[in-house]
Amino acid sequence: MTADLWIWTILIVVVSAGILIDLFTLRGKVGLRPALAWTGIWTTLGLAFTGAMWFWKGADPANEYLTGYVLERSLSFDNVFVFAIIFTYFAVPAELQTRALMWGVLGALVLRGVFIVIGSELLESFAWMIFVFGGFLIITGVRLAFSDEETADPSKNLALRLFRRVVPVSGEYSGNSLTVRQAGKLLATPMVAVLIVIATTDVMFAIDSIPAIFAITDDAFIVFAANAFAVMGLRALYFVLADMMHRFEYLKYGLAAVLVVVGLKMMTEDFVHIDAWLVLLGVLVLVGGSCVISLMVTRTHVSAPEDQKTGTT
Repeated sequence: MTADLWIWTILIVVVSAGILIDLFTLRGKVGLRPALAWTGIWTTLGLAFTGAMWFWKGADPANEYLTGYVLERSLSFDNVFVFAIIFTYFAVPAELQTRALMWGVLGALVLRGVFIVIGSELLESFAWMIFVFGGFLIITGVRLAFSDEETADPSKNLALRLFRRVVPVSGEYSGNSLTVRQAGKLLATPMVAVLIVIATTDVMFAIDSIPAIFAITDDAFIVFAANAFAVMGLRALYFVLADMMHRFEYLKYGLAAVLVVVGLKMMTEDFVHIDAWLVLLGVLVLVGGSCVISLMVTRTHVSAPEDQKTGTT
């Protein structure tokens, strides 16, 4: 077995084990304390993999992985807030949110893997695709900066609207079941609609995040590893941040700025080379700064508005 194949095998085993551990440790209604603990564990694991990259591939690939991981982890904050909007819209009970998030995480991993393969092939076959990806990131960043909650309104989701026209849906949840029989008719539960919106959301986030990390590196292993470790702790991160959405009202501007900066780096790479550690510093300053400013501005808020809390209507 070649060295590269060994590395891929170890990564897949670690990611698979992480998913299983996450699946069996976070069940039902998750409190803030265990969510914080597991967020710390997954974040530590993701950062520790930098050492493995340093040992296997050297300093530069390790820096690229760390930058890519921090970038993808930062962008995952937006995933969390959109998931909270979805759960609020569908009034998903707290005890069922972990199951929906599980499918969201698995879907995100699969879709990102697919987009990594596609992105690698496109960049290798067509050099001009780097400008397409870079321009797309800049446009996405600008749109994010001027977006509002209506942009993530599940009622405007095309797949959901088509589903509701074709499939009869019951008016209430039935545990983790996807179907229920009422008056002799087989109906889909609202959980099916939730999973459809999460799946289409996963697609959009994969389209946004994969070009971003390709601005850091074209090494498919680094791209997948950074995405896998960033996504693995998404469920725990959700339960930490979901009820704090109102405290991060300026975070989207930091994320938007990151996407624009990364897009510009991608488009100008042939003319101006920017080291990965400088991009890492920029991401930390922009995202960290927007979080600090948000928390300072909203420090007088005692609790989230009722209509933003998870699992309420």
